Amino acid sequence: MLSRLVLVSASTLKNSGALGAGLVQASRSFNTSPQSRAPVPPLPETGGKVRHGIIPEELFQFLYPKTGVTGPYVLGTGLLLYLLSKEVYVINHETFAAACIAVVFIYGVKKFGPNVAAFADKLNEEKVAKAQEVKDLAMSSLAQAIEDEKKEQWRVEGRGMLFDAKRNNVNMLLEINSRERQHLVTSEVKKRLDYQIAMQNLHRRLEQEHLVNWVEKSVIGSITPQQEKESIAKCITDLKKLAQAKAAV
Repeated sequence: MLSRLVLVSASTLKNSGALGAGLVQASRSFNTSPQSRAPVPPLPETGGKVRHGIIPEELFQFLYPKTGVTGPYVLGTGLLLYLLSKEVYVINHETFAAACIAVVFIYGVKKFGPNVAAFADKLNEEKVAKAQEVKDLAMSSLAQAIEDEKKEQWRVEGRGMLFDAKRNNVNMLLEINSRERQHLVTSEVKKRLDYQIAMQNLHRRLEQEHLVNWVEKSVIGSITPQQEKESIAKCITDLKKLAQAKAAV
């Protein structure tokens, strides 16, 4: 009967308060399936409420609807009397020693507990501060790494534009070299054509000069001394007529 009561109370406490959270956490620790992706509830920073130093408040809240306010105390007293009457637990000198140790322990907890708790809280805060500092440092380094990675990705994206610009520069250089060679070929061809034209003009001029000289020699050779005298006389006569006509005017 007591075992069944403990099982029922454990199943009910699983869904309530800090103890229930601890039981859920303990049950989840054995579940290693990758399909369990539910968020784990945070661990409580302080313990749950207890009565008489060791009895959880959830046990009283569980028994109140069924036994009333005095039910948990009656259950505890009856369980204690059952253990003593049936001699499941026998009171001996060890019981008194345990009671003395418990009194000393409770006195030490009441006397030095707050100071020890404050010291432990201070150590915990220092550890949390160090962990937070390490976390912040890691976050800052990771954020810087992310920024560096984004910058590298931006540079990689701009590398295509750089390659296009270099490709255009190479094409422009090839075009300039091609046009320079075309211009060189054109100038060389023009020089040769100019040379040919100059040679033809020279031949033509020499032929003309030779023809003029030949005609002059032929004409001079065909004039007789009598024709030369008559031509000179005629020229003189013409000059006199021109002088008279000018004087008359």
